[in-house]
Amino acid sequence: MRNFCFLLLLLSLTTINTPSMDAQNQLLSPELLWKIGRVGLDAVSPDGKTAVYGVVKYDMSSNKGTRALYLVNVQSGETRLLTDPEKSSFDAEFHPEGKKIGFLRDGKLHEISIEGPGEAVKVSDLEINGFHYAPNGKHVLFAQDVKLDKNLQEENPDLPKSSGRASDGLFYRHWKSWHDYAYSNVFFVDYSNGKFSSEPVNIQGNERFDSPLTPDGGMEQISWSPDSRWIVYTCRKLNGTAEAKSTNSDLYAYEVASGKTLNFTADLQGYDRDPVWSPDGRYLLWTSLERAGYEADRPRLMMLDIQTQQRQELSAGWTYEMNSPVWSADSKTVYFLSSENFTYQVYQITLADKKIRRITDGVHDYTALKGTGTDLVATRTSMTSPPEVYAVNVRTAAARRLSFATEEVWGKLALPKVERRTVKTFDGKDMNVWLVLPPNFDPAKKYPALVYAQGGPQSALSQFFSFRWNFTLMASQGYVVVAPCRRGMPGSGQAWNDAITGKWGDAMKDYLSATDAAAKEPFVDAGRMGAIGASFGGYAVYWLAGNHNKRFKAFISHCGLFNLESFYGTTEEVWFPNYDFEGAYWQRPVPKMYQNDSPHRYVQNWDTPILVIHNELDFRVPFGEGMQAFQAAQLRGVPSRFLSFPDEGHWMSKPQNSLLWQREFYSWLDKWLK
Repeated sequence: MRNFCFLLLLLSLTTINTPSMDAQNQLLSPELLWKIGRVGLDAVSPDGKTAVYGVVKYDMSSNKGTRALYLVNVQSGETRLLTDPEKSSFDAEFHPEGKKIGFLRDGKLHEISIEGPGEAVKVSDLEINGFHYAPNGKHVLFAQDVKLDKNLQEENPDLPKSSGRASDGLFYRHWKSWHDYAYSNVFFVDYSNGKFSSEPVNIQGNERFDSPLTPDGGMEQISWSPDSRWIVYTCRKLNGTAEAKSTNSDLYAYEVASGKTLNFTADLQGYDRDPVWSPDGRYLLWTSLERAGYEADRPRLMMLDIQTQQRQELSAGWTYEMNSPVWSADSKTVYFLSSENFTYQVYQITLADKKIRRITDGVHDYTALKGTGTDLVATRTSMTSPPEVYAVNVRTAAARRLSFATEEVWGKLALPKVERRTVKTFDGKDMNVWLVLPPNFDPAKKYPALVYAQGGPQSALSQFFSFRWNFTLMASQGYVVVAPCRRGMPGSGQAWNDAITGKWGDAMKDYLSATDAAAKEPFVDAGRMGAIGASFGGYAVYWLAGNHNKRFKAFISHCGLFNLESFYGTTEEVWFPNYDFEGAYWQRPVPKMYQNDSPHRYVQNWDTPILVIHNELDFRVPFGEGMQAFQAAQLRGVPSRFLSFPDEGHWMSKPQNSLLWQREFYSWLDKWLK
């Protein structure tokens, strides 16, 4: 239940710098937000001199987006369009020689010269999910779905129009997809002169296990060794009910010449993933979660010395995350991302002394870290600036902006200001809270306020930029946004992150502390406050609806947990409630969360207008949770509205659906808070 957002409220007057508003007076609207190019960094060349990134632009009338690739010189910033903007191109990667780039279009591998101009050439007709060139340029590995089981219609050919499904274990559906009797396996194939030149070899031997794991990861879970001898891939070799209860993925090393497979992490019980080889081939790094079943455990950085077969934890003694490891060219230093004080910054650790040094600073997040030269390349974002590509000098920490895909829209906007506060919680702890103030903010005015509840529950409320839960958009509609970094989030050390296991109600009290502190701000109208959130944030909204004691005038919950017992009985990733709820509802004694922290137990107190949004393909927090909440509101006589989408999962993905979502969202808030 991860990767969903909630915001914070803080009581120290630190103002985040935003671009000058002298000539900027347009306010952000949902329609303008959908005109912004969405930037994602794909790859950096082997010599570190160029990078390739993609920009998605959406056409609302056709209800789809297309993604074009751009090539940028890391030093000069010179940029040119690489691929046809009318045809989507994904997962770009430099060929080892550095003279051309491979990418996926319509699920098939294409290549294009970096010299340009020129047309992309299709390498193969095979439909694949992702790929990597071998460092020696002689092979390509790829992931491909392999159908290994028959469905009921194939077993009963005389009933071709029947629609039945049969399952003999759990994990028969995941996130928003029913099991389709196919499994993503890893293959390699000989490659020469821009073509596949042999029959592909399935290195998993048609195993009924997926690699990479979805939906949280991709091809970063699979890698070649620098000598092209080994393929290391991430896999959780469990099926059915066992898979639904476990996060125990391992790293498997397949030797191309012999076909033998080794398990490097058989004794580690949590997620092990994202293998990264040192350039000299001596070391293998990966991220590892220590505790079995705890999907939000602190990502540790593990390192295996291939020569000595000794393994060590580079993150020992470090209480924060270690994500997105990148090696220096000399294999002596590792760069990584970590959330400290609720922003994601670039750090380094040297192998010689294991000392950690923070490289970057500022009220922004770095993501998608790549590069092996003097400069690292990453995307950078904040609550008031959408993602763009930056180069970061590892010695001076100087950052240079390399992409400007959002400037046409963003450069004309009057932007909000972001401030920090520090709020005392109910038990005397210091809690970081973000305040996002409307554009052209007037401290003498009174503004309605929105308390934002982050999802996850253990996901960082950092300087992220969401195209749905967009704080700039909220503030531009005239709301002060209060985003509390309540307990259960990374950014303040492991203890704060772990603090809600088995006691979600404590995080709810944090929201009340943040709400009361915000209500005392001279520019906040305490009589016009609302609470909003999705997933765990939606749960928080439902809980607050029964426990807020007249603090709020409106609520919006998207895909929130309403009844913890029914959630346990219908969600697919059972490891999540097993850990966070501390067990099943039928255990004796019954875990306290089912008795104390389930929102449905407080419906008798509901008295405030609520918009319930839930998507019918949400298998993470199943549709019935929203149905129960709306039915409770209606039977209680509470003003309420139910917005549902039959073709969306836990997130909103389709442009027109998303725009409708935003219109309904702000219509509801304006009705009850303005």
